[in-house]
Amino acid sequence: MKSTILENNQKSTLKNVMKFFGLFLLVFSMFAMSSCRSDDDPVDNDFFAGTYKGNISYFDGSSTITKDNGSVFVTKIASGTKYNFRFSDGIPDLNGVEFNQEGDNVLVMVGSTESAYITIDNNTLKIAYTRDGKIWTANGSR
Repeated sequence: MKSTILENNQKSTLKNVMKFFGLFLLVFSMFAMSSCRSDDDPVDNDFFAGTYKGNISYFDGSSTITKDNGSVFVTKIASGTKYNFRFSDGIPDLNGVEFNQEGDNVLVMVGSTESAYITIDNNTLKIAYTRDGKIWTANGSR
């Protein structure tokens, strides 16, 4: 008899844990989806993730990849000033690029030159970046 009561209590506890876990997942999912809205501005957020779609290209000296409907997934990493750019279509990523804020809603890459220029805001991403003889470009929007 004691084992039956104990089993029922364990089942009841397990059901409560599963209900709580399900509720937690639902709330977390809603928060995660709302935190990545397309009107989020990377300048205003400590953490940012967004996808920009448009023209992208890459040249490494021997081959070229060009896509009119490519995408770049942008994430602002923990430092708050460094960003990662994950390109679609087999184009290598650009990681740890540092930015400064210029104006109210525009970020410009630290050390921008003619061979390395990236701007990002709420709606647009523009990249013209050269490193080690490789060239990345992007002109996209969200």
